[in-house]
Amino acid sequence: MDDIKIGEILLPGDPDTQEKREKEVRSKFWPKMRRAIKRVPFARDAAAAYYCAMDPTTPMRAKGILLAALGYFIMPVDVIPDMFAVIGFTDDIAVLTAALAMIRANIKMEHYDAADAMLERQEEE
Repeated sequence: MDDIKIGEILLPGDPDTQEKREKEVRSKFWPKMRRAIKRVPFARDAAAAYYCAMDPTTPMRAKGILLAALGYFIMPVDVIPDMFAVIGFTDDIAVLTAALAMIRANIKMEHYDAADAMLERQEEE
């Protein structure tokens, strides 16, 4: 399989790599989102992307693209550090927006509904 390039992230078509990336996103996405939820202007889209990536009915290519974008979001090292309020997330927004544009047909309202419910719970905590 060919590599898919999103920014500087290469996503090999290797299922083992994708499985490893999914495991990392599963373990780090919500802790990062909880810490940044008030500063992340794209929280709903990021959460919907997470649910789409974890959906077993999402095609492998779309999952790979989303996992790469979400992997960039959770990376501890960033092009623009996230500690710089809203501007720190501009690179994350760009990567996620590009990923969502590429997989638009695969993201469903149910992913946004799950995102809305989870974000509401996060805000209550």
